[in-house]
Amino acid sequence: MTWWWFLAVVIAVVWLIGRLHLSGADLRQYDAPAGEQFPGTDFSDERDHVEASLKVGSGAIREQPRREQLKLLREYLDNMSTGLDLPATFTPVDARGVPAEWVIAPESDPDRRLLYIHGGGFVMGSPRSHRNITAHFAKLCGVSVLSVDYRLMPEHPRLAGVEDCQLAYQWLLENGPEGSSAPSLILVAGDSAGGNLSLMISAWSRDHALRKPDGVVALSPVTDLTLGSPSMKDNIETDAMLGPMFAGLAKIPRPLLLWMSWFQGRTTPANPVISPVFGDLSNLPPTLVHASESEMLRDDGRRYVNRAVSQGSLARLQTWPAVVHVWHMFYPDLTEAREAWEEIRKFIAELG
Repeated sequence: MTWWWFLAVVIAVVWLIGRLHLSGADLRQYDAPAGEQFPGTDFSDERDHVEASLKVGSGAIREQPRREQLKLLREYLDNMSTGLDLPATFTPVDARGVPAEWVIAPESDPDRRLLYIHGGGFVMGSPRSHRNITAHFAKLCGVSVLSVDYRLMPEHPRLAGVEDCQLAYQWLLENGPEGSSAPSLILVAGDSAGGNLSLMISAWSRDHALRKPDGVVALSPVTDLTLGSPSMKDNIETDAMLGPMFAGLAKIPRPLLLWMSWFQGRTTPANPVISPVFGDLSNLPPTLVHASESEMLRDDGRRYVNRAVSQGSLARLQTWPAVVHVWHMFYPDLTEAREAWEEIRKFIAELG
């Protein structure tokens, strides 16, 4: 009987620490709808084609042995831009020890620079995988894009990727595609996990007396690694990209997920460095956040924008219905992607 009591106490302590310490502050007050909700289009055949292509690619991978899935997913994501006619050149560069590539279109101004941080759940993705996004930032927004190849998990700690992005941003403040110089405009953008890291750079640059970005664009960003946003569960069935990948996690008790996150990242999931929504969101650069109404990360973006606005920062949320996570990757074939890119172009133009 003594052992049963001891086991019960251990379980209770683990649960309480996960619930009270690892889960972060209660953010439910920031769940109110915010920003501009686009009506979407009737071109369901476009969306169906995108979702079908995802099922063919990632669905076959999920049927493979688990030990091989990450390698195959990395290869699949890296090849998403292969064969596309992209309006830019791609040149490898060393950004203060961090591998990266310059993405330059004929419209790119060497003094208007954008650090792009790719998504991929912190475990996959590369500058190559996101060239359809970086090339169109360069062309449509007239900027010189530095796409950073930060270190990924599980080969490296979570904070190693944070450090790489910080180093790349510092390098970009001093270097352009034509050599050493200060930028006239400096921007940071990223999608999903890269959106998380972009928002981290936004607050980190403020806190370390660096030049802040003139603007930040976060596409379907992860802002809360405690997994506390309502849409993380509510939108599992409607998220064609993330839903099939993470449906299994929804069956695991949240305190256990928080402990798993702590062991993996070696820091509390509510640490603002990896969960920007819990940080000081005052005095931040103008920030544009895009999210799909049907994706699991919708409320991560909503809570971040609502909380940033409540603290006096300029932040804007724009959402579209029934599109996949980071639908911007399917430009120009998807009507909603063309609409989203036009909003990004206007946002950057407003910054100067």
